[in-house]
Amino acid sequence: MTQSVAITRFNGHEALALRTSDGSSATVLLHGAHALSWVPAGQGEQIYLSPLSSYAAGAPIRGGVPVIFPQFSGQGPLQRHGFARNMVWELVQTEAGADGAQAVLRLRDDAHSHAMWPHRFELEMRVRISARSLEFGLSCLNPGQAAFSFACALHTYLRLDNLADAAVHGLGGLRYHDAVAGADKTQQESVLSPAGDLDRIYYGVHQPLRLSEQRGAHLRQIQIDQQGFADAVVWNPGAAKCAALTDMPPEGYRRMLCIEAGCIEKPVLLSPGGRWSGAQTLTLL
Repeated sequence: MTQSVAITRFNGHEALALRTSDGSSATVLLHGAHALSWVPAGQGEQIYLSPLSSYAAGAPIRGGVPVIFPQFSGQGPLQRHGFARNMVWELVQTEAGADGAQAVLRLRDDAHSHAMWPHRFELEMRVRISARSLEFGLSCLNPGQAAFSFACALHTYLRLDNLADAAVHGLGGLRYHDAVAGADKTQQESVLSPAGDLDRIYYGVHQPLRLSEQRGAHLRQIQIDQQGFADAVVWNPGAAKCAALTDMPPEGYRRMLCIEAGCIEKPVLLSPGGRWSGAQTLTLL
């Protein structure tokens, strides 16, 4: 088997299948530049994708790695999490080499985006797969004549066998906003044991995070590195909220945890001609 990037279809949408010579694979939709799958060689699926997700045109997909832009959640006048995840991106480059495979997708402003947000912009998303890593590189260019600001995030859903056996390492000492409690706090423990109904934005994340899950005698670990993104979100809807979601099974919350790289507390300000870039890398240890 050789490295490759092939154009295929997934639930009615054009998709890209990335493969490496060792058998690792990833799938990315042009709809939203949305990654749906990551399977390292010899391992199982690492990304959670809801079996009840809608794939309707212009609708968000529950699971995978949605691209949040230019608004986070309901923190502004736009639709929740902005519009980039609901638009079709264009494929601008594919590359397959000895050390992996990658695809670059682009989203530019148009009449549809201007109806929601008046600014000119150019987003690029680079998705790269190698032996045991999946890397996302997001950049934004301001080609217009006026400055604008935006929030953004990579809303990464990581797959679990059981939430009760999972932990997040590397958050100790960080200030965070607890949306469930409606309060700002500081993480006292070095390890977070998520129990559901968790919605936290951690600020000033400069060190790698690590998701661990005890699966019998096996300890599964994913390292999460981020650059350019100042914040990280840890989210799980919990039992009650999950049961109210029409695009997620009632027990789906037990099978996932979101660990998201983002710029949320301080939106990015781009002057005319300016460019911002950020990256999140997932590595199966």
